[in-house]
Amino acid sequence: MAVMSIDPLLQLLCQNARYTHQELAELLKLDAAAVTERIQAWEKDGTILGYNAVVNPELAGSTDVAAFIEVKLTPERGGGFDRLAMRIARFDQVDACYLASGGYDLMVVVEGSDLREVARFVSEKLSTIDGVLSTATHFRLKTYKENGFVFEMEEPEGRLAVAP
Repeated sequence: MAVMSIDPLLQLLCQNARYTHQELAELLKLDAAAVTERIQAWEKDGTILGYNAVVNPELAGSTDVAAFIEVKLTPERGGGFDRLAMRIARFDQVDACYLASGGYDLMVVVEGSDLREVARFVSEKLSTIDGVLSTATHFRLKTYKENGFVFEMEEPEGRLAVAP
């Protein structure tokens, strides 16, 4: 997990959401009731939005595909990119949507059962939204690390060959 300047309790939950409240209290030298109270308050106010597992799709047998879509937008008067970004984020196919700097405005992460499903999403839903100027789609080929977890692979034997 990347170093974050947030509450140590939240950091521990980000590293391992399966810690019990008692384990968290022991790690932080706090009272378990206080830990429970803080976590419940964060869940109520939206600081903690949910919990999930990081799954290795290859080992889980998943054949789904993931795509990273760069989206250029026309900002709206008085709202900038927010309304369009939230409209895009609400699609079921969208796993993540980020405002980004650089040559595009949004980075959208999409999953589908195959390449055609992702292509249909881009051509029929995403690119037809007023304000979407262009998209560029990049498909995930392999995952090495996600949400702080390295997907362990066997190390190749010996040194890499040196090309002339």
